[in-house]
Amino acid sequence: MGSILRTADAVGLEKVYLSGITPAPVDRFGRPNARVLKASLGAEMSMPWEIREDTPSLIAELKQSGLQILALEQDEKSLDYRTVKLERDTALIVGNEVSGIEQDILSLADSIIEIPMRGKKESLNVSVACGVVLFALLR
Repeated sequence: MGSILRTADAVGLEKVYLSGITPAPVDRFGRPNARVLKASLGAEMSMPWEIREDTPSLIAELKQSGLQILALEQDEKSLDYRTVKLERDTALIVGNEVSGIEQDILSLADSIIEIPMRGKKESLNVSVACGVVLFALLR
């Protein structure tokens, strides 16, 4: 998560929402998460972030505010991320390393995108994939 916060800061995102099993820079008792803080190198201080327990409600709020919702996941409905045109301000959903994005969350996205893989491995680390897509969407 720390690497995603650093990337989000580098790209100039407005905010990062943490949901599900995502580790936060500090836990609900205010204790620092050393692993997240080590990777973020202080980005948790410059990049606004917020924990949201109810992901479907968050997505509904973001849609109501006019954001396009993209989900980064390998799915039969996925589009190559390089072909997606941003129609308006956009929120990107990324899943966890083990199970990705749940189907009920995928169904709320305006589009599902993926990074085509050419090698033997089927996927990238979540923070790497997030960085690839965020910088590409800046184009």
